[in-house]
Amino acid sequence: MPAAEVVHRLTATAIDKGPPGRDDQYGYGALNLVAALTATVPPLPTQAPTAAVAPPPETDAGPARPRPLMILLAGCALLTITAAAAAIFYFRRA
Repeated sequence: MPAAEVVHRLTATAIDKGPPGRDDQYGYGALNLVAALTATVPPLPTQAPTAAVAPPPETDAGPARPRPLMILLAGCALLTITAAAAAIFYFRRA
């Protein structure tokens, strides 16, 4: 069963809560899994295949760059690890 059909069955058999229909607090209502599995639900209407999906619009932001704070923290961590390794090496030789 396609995912769209599963979603259709879940929303069609949900127990409506709050105002009739979909609302912001309850959505389509509380799920009734037994009804979703056993009820007779009319199938979704079939849609004709659509043309190729257009790519998302390009933005001028460019590629994502690391944040300066993350670079600083990574550098501090690397410096700490290097200093610890040097200290261990130095004191083990003595």
